[in-house]
Amino acid sequence: MSILGWTTFWVIATFSLYIGIAIWSRVTSTKGFYVAGQGVPTVANGMAVGADWMSAASFISMAGLVSFMGFDGSVYLMGWTGGYVLLAILLAPFLRKFGEYTVPDFVGKRYYSNYARVIAAIAAIFVSFTYVAGQMRGVGVVFSRFLGELVEPLAAGLGVEVITIGVIIGMAIVATYAVLGGMKGITYTQVAQYCVLIVAYTIPAVAIGYSMTGSPIPQVAMGEVLPALDGLQQELGLDMYSGPFANLSMLNVFAITFVLMVGTAGLPHVIVRFYTVKTVKSARWSALWAIVFIAILYTVAPAVAMFSRYEILQSFSDLGAMGMLESPRTSWVQTWAATGLIETGQWSEGMSANALLSTIDRDIIVLATPEIANLSPWVVGLVAAGGLAAALSTASGLMLVISSSLAHDVYGEIINPDASEQKRLKVGRGIIFVAIIGAGLLGIYPLGFVAEVVAFAFGLAAASFFPVLVLGIFWKRCNKEGAIAGIVTGLSFTFIMIILMRAHVALAEFGITEPVFDSFLGINAQGIGLIGMILNFIVTYLVTMSTPPPPQEVQDLVEQIRYPRTLTKDELSEAASS
Repeated sequence: MSILGWTTFWVIATFSLYIGIAIWSRVTSTKGFYVAGQGVPTVANGMAVGADWMSAASFISMAGLVSFMGFDGSVYLMGWTGGYVLLAILLAPFLRKFGEYTVPDFVGKRYYSNYARVIAAIAAIFVSFTYVAGQMRGVGVVFSRFLGELVEPLAAGLGVEVITIGVIIGMAIVATYAVLGGMKGITYTQVAQYCVLIVAYTIPAVAIGYSMTGSPIPQVAMGEVLPALDGLQQELGLDMYSGPFANLSMLNVFAITFVLMVGTAGLPHVIVRFYTVKTVKSARWSALWAIVFIAILYTVAPAVAMFSRYEILQSFSDLGAMGMLESPRTSWVQTWAATGLIETGQWSEGMSANALLSTIDRDIIVLATPEIANLSPWVVGLVAAGGLAAALSTASGLMLVISSSLAHDVYGEIINPDASEQKRLKVGRGIIFVAIIGAGLLGIYPLGFVAEVVAFAFGLAAASFFPVLVLGIFWKRCNKEGAIAGIVTGLSFTFIMIILMRAHVALAEFGITEPVFDSFLGINAQGIGLIGMILNFIVTYLVTMSTPPPPQEVQDLVEQIRYPRTLTKDELSEAASS
């Protein structure tokens, strides 16, 4: 069977599984819709967190970034992994003990203000829409390469690109299981999606590592490939792959890593997963299981990056650019060039390796790796299905955050607090449909490549949520005026700076090709959330100290959240006085 046949088989099989789970897990209550009835088993929740976390950026784009950036690409590995540890230890157990449905719920109750709730909901929507744009872009990339032949007639008839049809199909699938099952349907679908994506990711890595070094363990094999890759890079006039700060300055390596860490701890769609378990203890164990499941992919990604880069550069060294276009050994070049993701029209005799690499879209590396290594068509198709699983699993979680922010936090708590259970559920499902349309538009007209867009979301989360969550748990004096001012300042600054630095990417077709400026204090768009976060902390502190403290019952609540058991009134008074 051909690659198209196997891809179609795997996609139909996995999509049928997801829809079947959604039908089985459909819910009729808001508690089931938003937090899965708080009855998700610990291991299942850890696996769902892993799938929710390992988005299209992790599956499709992260290895591509590491492959093209070398040492500097490790900012994504360090930031995203370290950030999850930070979230698991610093925030998740305390937020679960608080016992609300959403992050804006926590902000609204902790800061005793509907204004704070609304602003937190707006921030959650900003972050989620930015994040989901990367997922929809990933869906489109998979469809444009692996299922293009099937949907090309439809795309031609509608006068749109194949990638647009792919995004629309992805939107329809997410809408189906997110609307039917809510958080319960999303959770168990994500368990299935994790199994699909991790198998799809590791099989090619194991096969390639074994063929290159004789070791079936990718993490071991890459230790043998790295010296050879460094030597090949130098032969072709490139910097050493393992050399630091070739693509990013030291300041930006620090800034981006830090932003990804604290942004992780502030991501609403990840935090809400810890509300779905029964107890605080379960939240902690869910975090541990999630780290285990995430580590499997995150330790394989650098190996995939090295294997792919080595194979590409070795082919270039042996055949030259024009030879790669004609040789059966590199037939993958022509198939990917047909999607527009490799610009072979710029290839010429005598071009440099660096020039050749600049014509290859970073987002294709993982998806193209099985073809680059001449693996079986069923493996190629499985990887495509894994990429879709990664993108759709995160997109569904983000859609629920947008729905809960508007339907639960704004409509249900402020606009119509007397609304019935069924009315709230109906509004929540309706908002998911609207949100998916917006997400699809962002996928069709992206702000950058997948992982870059996702990095912007982390910057927005770092600048808006992280300070108010940390201060809300660990500083009982922090009040609503400070929190509101901090969120608005951090979010506004970061969003405006990203637009000024990166809007030209989306507006290039209108003749706008230059950013207003490249960096701020030497920090680029992906790391600018660091400045936004610092501003948030400063403004929150200054405004808090110049305004009245929170009510005593709120301060008592903060003390109670930090203790592992319910305190008596005397204990609360003693803790407050100390």
